[in-house]
Amino acid sequence: MTQLKTETRGGARPNAGRKKGSSPYKESTQALRVPDSLVLPIKKLLEQRKAQLEALGKMTTELYFPTQAPPLCVLPLFAGKVAAGFPSPADDYVEKNLDLNELLVQKPAATFFVRAQGESMLGAGIHPNDILVVDRSIEVTPGKIVICALNGELTVKRLDCINEQWLLKAENPAYADIILHDELEMVVWGVVTNVIHSL
Repeated sequence: MTQLKTETRGGARPNAGRKKGSSPYKESTQALRVPDSLVLPIKKLLEQRKAQLEALGKMTTELYFPTQAPPLCVLPLFAGKVAAGFPSPADDYVEKNLDLNELLVQKPAATFFVRAQGESMLGAGIHPNDILVVDRSIEVTPGKIVICALNGELTVKRLDCINEQWLLKAENPAYADIILHDELEMVVWGVVTNVIHSL
């Protein structure tokens, strides 16, 4: 009887291939078809992401939290306001139900969260470990508080333009403003819309 020859080449092999999470982005990757016109911008975006990860020396997920379609979190909103001075009689009825996602996130697809560190923005009410709500769809204009990558490092500052000179302003006199010039590589990630601050 003739025996069939078993093919020993090809096929899956145990422990073969790239290990999960071993890419420069510290997470699994996928093949994706993109229009020719977007190949270069996407490559540049990935190079910036890789540089930011290397500069931070840790996984971006510790700092950068993209929002998803969040479940509703509806809680009662009382009609009466709380007096910060002398107490006043409280209104004992609920005006409406309030969803915090609706209050804080206007455009979920363009919104992400980032945790603040340092004390350079104390004057704007941003403290270390506060969660910042950042909207990428808002136009970046002078006076806005922005999240930007400055030479590969993330920072939060107020964007300003004085006598045609752009700068990133700190909200703490102990920290110097950053004057923007051609030698600095800056990419704005978005505009800060809200601060989640624990007491």
